[in-house]
Amino acid sequence: MSGRPAAVAACALLAATAFVPAALAQTCNAPTPAGTCTASTTTTMTVGTVLQLALTASSTALTSPATADYDAGLVADNGPAATVKSNRSWTLHIAAGSAIWTASSTQPGVVARPNKPASDLQWSTSPAGSFTGMTVGGMAAGTGGATGGTTATFYFHTLYTWALDTPGAYALPVVFTLTAP
Repeated sequence: MSGRPAAVAACALLAATAFVPAALAQTCNAPTPAGTCTASTTTTMTVGTVLQLALTASSTALTSPATADYDAGLVADNGPAATVKSNRSWTLHIAAGSAIWTASSTQPGVVARPNKPASDLQWSTSPAGSFTGMTVGGMAAGTGGATGGTTATFYFHTLYTWALDTPGAYALPVVFTLTAP
């Protein structure tokens, strides 16, 4: 008799575990030979935000200024094009990666300007448009909705001053950031 309660418990456990899968699945029986049986299921998925930013170049070589450029106060150059792909609304930001340009002296006895401000590089999305000086905080350069590819071309003006902009090698990181507001 001592084995009987264990056998009853084992049968109850077996019946409970065998019943759970049958309750979760659908079954269908069709009469033979020409019956039809239909069962259905539900599929689910979650679509997250998808953002892609592609630049046409990882660096931009700016034109060295000549006499006429110093007199005009600037040199105009084409910058990269930025292509956005997104499945929702987006904002493209542009910013300077540093408050000042890095400067390296290239000629003996001449010190490259150590404090050329980031704002001496101006940007626009139109070659004839209004140009804005770069800042570390940056600003929105474009916005849009869901798109399979929206492209904005950037244009640069580099400002020069006879008394300040000495010979040297200068670099300023420019940061493009794509966000989904």
